[in-house]
Amino acid sequence: MSLRAALRQRWRRRRLLWRALRARHALDPVRVDVPRGGILGALVVRDEAERLPWCLAHHRALGVGHFLVVDNGSTDGTAAWLSDQPDVSLWRTDSAYRESRFGLDWTNWLLTRWGAGRWCLTLDADEALVVPHHGERGLAALCAHLDATGRRAFGALMLELYPEGPVGAGAYAPGTPFEDALPWFDAGGYRAVRQPGARNLWLQGGPRDRAFWAHAPERAPTLNKLPLVRWRRGDVYLNSTHSMLPPRRNLAYDGPPAVSGEARPCGVLLHAKFLPSIAAKSAEELERRQHFGDPDLHAPYHRALTDGPVLWHDGATRYEGWRQLERLGLMTRGDWA
Repeated sequence: MSLRAALRQRWRRRRLLWRALRARHALDPVRVDVPRGGILGALVVRDEAERLPWCLAHHRALGVGHFLVVDNGSTDGTAAWLSDQPDVSLWRTDSAYRESRFGLDWTNWLLTRWGAGRWCLTLDADEALVVPHHGERGLAALCAHLDATGRRAFGALMLELYPEGPVGAGAYAPGTPFEDALPWFDAGGYRAVRQPGARNLWLQGGPRDRAFWAHAPERAPTLNKLPLVRWRRGDVYLNSTHSMLPPRRNLAYDGPPAVSGEARPCGVLLHAKFLPSIAAKSAEELERRQHFGDPDLHAPYHRALTDGPVLWHDGATRYEGWRQLERLGLMTRGDWA
């Protein structure tokens, strides 16, 4: 990176840190009792009473010791449910999600304040992290390996799960595994490039790319994430957990082995976007216009989801677990033998 480009990214990072510092004034603490040790989870949620029971249970079992959660004006009982969880520190805000850079200003503040020097897992409520040796070893062992090998971040492919029938059909019982309701995924068709500037990866593919963005693949969702980071003061998330500053953080992940030949340990985030409630959530987003920089550009996508499309196809693969994902080249244990 040239000196001019490096200075540009440094000033960009400072601006985002200032935004995070300022954003703290929008957060009203409900209960804050963050322990000194352990792995932290961080989430920004709104009306996620359906997904949160499994999301938190899954990551507790994986090894997250405490969760930092911002509730952004939920009306479905989410805040009350979270306030009953003994391992959750909770903040409330009614500020606009879009104006907080889609919650990133709030997340960056919480991680700067509470996560510095600790391993932090930043999630959406519809995500479930799968790591190498899942069910045999947890995050504590993984983070110990990453520390021992000098790695400060762990990358993952966001693997989009979908049902066999129409999206929005059927039922989902809160607290059951996402993959029970959405057992199918695309095993191939992924592509990745490294971006200039922040040097972040741009990984695309999967069912939304195939079904909704075939006419404009450059607008398909980004699927690479850096969800697990040993946080340092001065770190910021730049675009969801897809990219970070300083730019060297982004070099921690080159994509799944099937795309990049990645040899370092990496994982998969099971993405449960297409639970039956997706039709109602998409209809709401058409009204709220809070989830994209250009809501009009994505309005046809949200309208299509309300119509119950079928994402399943003859090439769909049924989810079986982490060893299957490693065989398919979607994640790897690398040198974590």
